[in-house]
Amino acid sequence: MAEGEDQLLQGSWDRDLADALESGGCDLETMRNIIQGRKLPCNQRAKIWKIALNVAGKGDSLASWDGSLDLPEQAIIHDKCQQLIDLQPVPEEEKPALLVDVESVITFYCKSRNITFKQNLNWPELLKPLLSLQLSRSDLYNCFYAIMNKYIPRDCVSNGRPFHLFRLLLQYHEPELCSFLDTKKITPDSYAMNWLGSMFAGQCLPEVTQAMWDVYLQQADPFLIFFLMLIMLVNAKDNILSQEGDHKEELIQMLETSPAHLEVEDMEDLFSLAQYYYSKTPLSLRKDNQNLFGSSLVALKDEEMDLSQALCLPVSVPEILQANQLQGDGVRFFVVDCRPAEQYNAGHLSTAFHLDSDLMLQNPAEFALSVKSLLEAQKQSLESGSIASGEHLCFMGSGREEEDMYMNMVLAHFLQKNKEYVSIAKGGFMALQQHLADINVEGPDNVYVHWIVSTSGSRGSISSPADGESPNGSGDGKGVKSLVNKMTFALKSRSVNVKEKVISFIENTSAPVERISFNLPWPENVVPDRHVSSSDRVGKPYRGVKPVFSIGDEEEYDTDEIDSSSMSDDDRKEIVNIQTWINKPDIKHHFPCNEVKETGHMFPSHLLVTGTHMYCLREIASRKGFAYIQSRQALNSVVKITSKKKHPELITFKFGNSNSSGVEVLAVERYLIPNAGDATKAIKQQIMKVLDALES
Repeated sequence: MAEGEDQLLQGSWDRDLADALESGGCDLETMRNIIQGRKLPCNQRAKIWKIALNVAGKGDSLASWDGSLDLPEQAIIHDKCQQLIDLQPVPEEEKPALLVDVESVITFYCKSRNITFKQNLNWPELLKPLLSLQLSRSDLYNCFYAIMNKYIPRDCVSNGRPFHLFRLLLQYHEPELCSFLDTKKITPDSYAMNWLGSMFAGQCLPEVTQAMWDVYLQQADPFLIFFLMLIMLVNAKDNILSQEGDHKEELIQMLETSPAHLEVEDMEDLFSLAQYYYSKTPLSLRKDNQNLFGSSLVALKDEEMDLSQALCLPVSVPEILQANQLQGDGVRFFVVDCRPAEQYNAGHLSTAFHLDSDLMLQNPAEFALSVKSLLEAQKQSLESGSIASGEHLCFMGSGREEEDMYMNMVLAHFLQKNKEYVSIAKGGFMALQQHLADINVEGPDNVYVHWIVSTSGSRGSISSPADGESPNGSGDGKGVKSLVNKMTFALKSRSVNVKEKVISFIENTSAPVERISFNLPWPENVVPDRHVSSSDRVGKPYRGVKPVFSIGDEEEYDTDEIDSSSMSDDDRKEIVNIQTWINKPDIKHHFPCNEVKETGHMFPSHLLVTGTHMYCLREIASRKGFAYIQSRQALNSVVKITSKKKHPELITFKFGNSNSSGVEVLAVERYLIPNAGDATKAIKQQIMKVLDALES
């Protein structure tokens, strides 16, 4: 009896769906309400996909085209299309016409979008699931265009923004797995290019792709692909981590082909898990990256944050404020304010926990205890259901890059310990102040009116009268500007000490150079670090008073140094053509490298060595083939070259001068150089030539 009822119900919704589709006025929402996650009838799939892609009833976009297949890269397009058609389970006599349809779709898309087709593009694989629907040429093009426009992210290329975003997502949920792949230097674009570019059609079985797209297109959320990719890695986590001794290429191959093991029966679990992880992810991931999808004629904004340089997932201030007001299972943040104590005391988010990042260098043992207190406070707030509670840690700095170097160390510390759900407040406390001023926090009905407090518990940071201002205050943001000015003054008075301590700290780390992290004690194992003082003199002795240098391991710590080079602002702005400089007759050596800053950020660069100088050209991301002259150093000013024993490719150059009282270090530059041994040998030989010439 029950089986008969099931069949009756099945027939009922099936008929409702057929009637709705036949009516011609069925939209996506109506269709979803009828289907309710059930398996789609094969004979209705074409109509359902067209409605989901919003192309049902759309005209023939190719009608005005003359049909000429005459692009310069037409032979490549034809070969790729032929390979696709050869694999299609259709009668041989139908294949020539199908080939023309597919080649026409790709050719017209290239012409209309002014795009050059390249060998590595996944477009034919993206067309594979559509061919099974037996669409007309116009419908085939319209569906292909809609998928490209809505679901394939812009910049889906090697080192592209979507892959940097995915890495941050992986780090947020699976920091151990992310760290393992980072150590292996396996980036998402090396294994997920085909996943993202073909919506898994390039790796999955045809019936699996159909079942996946049935659900995916109904969801109509382009960001869901990132979470499907995440589940692929989560499911393979144990297998991946067990491949410690495997070669990089073998591991990439295993990752790339892993979707091939999916079966139709896995789809329900796959999407359920993806939605679960989606619900545990800050909304900023989607809201701040909306321009990844849409018309490919719209370029990414120049001011967009460079995700390749982000330490962890950035979260917007509005989301932080709104999240803890909401009830339910959404993301809630436990905010950690990492600014110096005096700034925190002057004004802070009322729900924020203070973790003074200065302690990291000044008193590591006390810092470790503070971390222990932080984790305990987070646990207690979750148990009590406090408005300040949150499973997700969000670190807030001042919003000033130089001062937030300390906070970056704190972040790296938590990430190194594989702490999940770690994010950073985008723009820091300055962004919080600006946001509260923008939404008129002084208004009597504003829900955030009591959210900024000082140590006295008063709400004074936004509206307190500043020096020279009326005690009545106002809601025009003047109080905000005043506090910002005070904080700026405090920062400037401390910046020199901050920089010196950061460099001393980096000298003592032996962490992986890909993303410099900082080895400090975790609460359960507190061991105070050795402090480096300016009186430490453990370097090699220097000869006489003439310019000399030494080469050794970076275990010999020097603290009498500063960061960056001695160049002027005008030099810093000079832009040159990289190849022109490489081809200059006086360039004796050229070494592609990455410049490594004290924050751990790396910038693709080139070291050029002449007979007397060493230049660093930093590539300009927005201008291919061009670079800034980042530094220009005389070879006779090199006083020391060091490398890390565990990471010999990270080379530190110290520049300065020597005299009877010792060596004065004026600048420090660090580079990650492939084949660093050859590079340092060549530079050393050139330095010796310069010194010999000076002696003679």
